[in-house]
Amino acid sequence: MSIVWTASTDVHPARVASRRSMDAVVRKAKTEWLNLFAVDAVVEDPVGASAFDPAGAGHHGRDAIAAFWDLAIAKVVQFTFTIHDSFAAGDESANVGTISAFLPGGWRVDTDGVFVYRVNESGLITSLRAFWEVDRVMATAHQVSDGTSAPA
Repeated sequence: MSIVWTASTDVHPARVASRRSMDAVVRKAKTEWLNLFAVDAVVEDPVGASAFDPAGAGHHGRDAIAAFWDLAIAKVVQFTFTIHDSFAAGDESANVGTISAFLPGGWRVDTDGVFVYRVNESGLITSLRAFWEVDRVMATAHQVSDGTSAPA
């Protein structure tokens, strides 16, 4: 469970929020993660229609974002975030990297993408938009263990 950050470390409110978000996910701290979001925030992960969001409308508000956690995050055994680059401008930060998800049964998938966070004047996330492609992620699926334990 880790975050590997080789991108800019210049302080920017959206970049700070993005790192806090990743940290909470890595630690499986659902309540802490939810508290990083404004009450009217929207999560689109991925942007557009997907198994997580068939209508492609995004998850609006903390209750819907909590349901997204239960569907997409809670079932993952372990996450590793590797952020190669980060571009901060205005009230947003776009992070370029890979999210590795270790799944039940000893499987791993890697999600290469661009992850865009927007914050309000209080530093709360108002929008999280993740740009990644399902087919590319599925092509990375491979077994890393026999499924009886989490990866090291």
